[in-house]
Amino acid sequence: MHYNYPTMSSIVRDIRVKEYLTIKEASRWLSKLMNKKITPSNISYLIQYGRINKYKENGLVVVKKSELLSYYREFFDKRKIEWKRQLGEDLNWALSFDHVPERERTKHVHRLHPYKGKFIPQLVEYFLDEHTDNFKKQVYFHKGDIVLDPFVGSGTTLVQANELGIHAIGIDISAFNCLISNVKVTKVSFYNLHKVISTLTQKLKNFVAQHKNLLFEEELNAKLNAFNEQYFPSPDFKIKVRRGEIDEFEYGRQKLKDFMPIYRSLVQKYKIKVREENAVSFMERWFTVPVRKELEFMREQILKIEDTKIRNVLIVILSRTARSCRATTHSDLATLREPVYEPYYCKKHGKICKPLFSILTWWNRYTKDTLKRLAEFDRLRTDTFQIALQGDARTIDILAELEIHHPQLAKLVKEKKIRGIFTSPPYVGLIDYHEQHAYAYELFGFKRMDELEIGPLFKGQGAEARREYVIGIAQALLNVKRFLQKDYDIFIVANDKFNLYPLIAEKAGMQIVQEFKRPVLNRVEKDRGAYAEKIFHLKEKS
Repeated sequence: MHYNYPTMSSIVRDIRVKEYLTIKEASRWLSKLMNKKITPSNISYLIQYGRINKYKENGLVVVKKSELLSYYREFFDKRKIEWKRQLGEDLNWALSFDHVPERERTKHVHRLHPYKGKFIPQLVEYFLDEHTDNFKKQVYFHKGDIVLDPFVGSGTTLVQANELGIHAIGIDISAFNCLISNVKVTKVSFYNLHKVISTLTQKLKNFVAQHKNLLFEEELNAKLNAFNEQYFPSPDFKIKVRRGEIDEFEYGRQKLKDFMPIYRSLVQKYKIKVREENAVSFMERWFTVPVRKELEFMREQILKIEDTKIRNVLIVILSRTARSCRATTHSDLATLREPVYEPYYCKKHGKICKPLFSILTWWNRYTKDTLKRLAEFDRLRTDTFQIALQGDARTIDILAELEIHHPQLAKLVKEKKIRGIFTSPPYVGLIDYHEQHAYAYELFGFKRMDELEIGPLFKGQGAEARREYVIGIAQALLNVKRFLQKDYDIFIVANDKFNLYPLIAEKAGMQIVQEFKRPVLNRVEKDRGAYAEKIFHLKEKS
């Protein structure tokens, strides 16, 4: 991405005209100046986390132009230079999609449910669409083709294929992954879905009204907000921490100690049972008792719904709600460490935070968000076929499964075969894909197939784990390529730090004909250091 930075004289002249801007004004000014979309929420984030100062002018919150420009120029220039130094000059910065705002990276159904390790839709679109450029010199897929993703995950390939008028088949060993993927691409009756959601929400409100959980949480929130405003004012507290004027953790520990008597008095007042003694199951351990009871109540209501399509949407909504309501710190939401049943000092937000004691707020938020996202995608969808099949990519008979679950797509595969593959297999020893959604498996009773995962975290990254991984991915490619056209194109996204894919390609009777190396800028993990992945282009070995 090329940034059209102004000359120093023009900066000085522009700043003199008006040095302070409202957040909306700053967004427009900086977007034009940087030739990059900078949203008001981007600037609010910088204020919230103490990257820039906020000021007051005529009662409005304003920011200083020179501070904003200094931050963004330093951030973008330094990161690009440093990452290329660490990762190599062959880094294709155009494939970083750093110009794409967050709302586009998570557009419509792509954010129906959190999922570790998914790629952004723009990367899929880049290789599936019909454009060419200096790096992508030919078109690989056309409208009406069929693309396969044998490790479909949360369905990004299926969704983008639909947008582009391409049929798509996904395979995944995880039942829950297939559910998420199919919910994203399946048409539902919005009228009926909205009607069912309204009924369920009222049932949840009635259930909550029978207990004191919500009253307890409302008063706790009020007390906590007042306490935080007094002792952790934003952004002043974070700015002082960044300057080293406050020992963050000692101060946080002391203030938490001051707040705990308030919390305990409210627990006594409302007679709240916070945790399950002798917890054994995931649900017992990772949820407060009030939250778990509400989740179990809603599960029973959802499973009574006869319309499978609507029931599956509601399962995804309740699962997303459950994930946000786990008894953990905000910093550890992606990777659980220890259950947290009481208020705690939150490094992420720079104040005292607490676990949740009711799901109602999150249920309301996610039902509305899901309806909106499904409707947004419905306006873009094409009249093509997509489905995620549960099965082992190493052994599945795609045609036989399609005959059962999608006869129309089976007919197409027989007639023209699958054009190629776009996928991101699991990385060796990085994620346990079933465990990341353990709450959903336990809540809804999905059958777990952990033992069939390729390269799971629990097997590590040692020599034996890498050997098994090579065999597993190669077997999957060998199995599925019998359903591909002769002159197929396969694109595999991987951070191949152990250099396994040349061997994988060889074992699958393929060859790597091209590699694209891209920086990964928008990771959710705590480690935001220089990180790249490759897109391997494979074809049949000549």
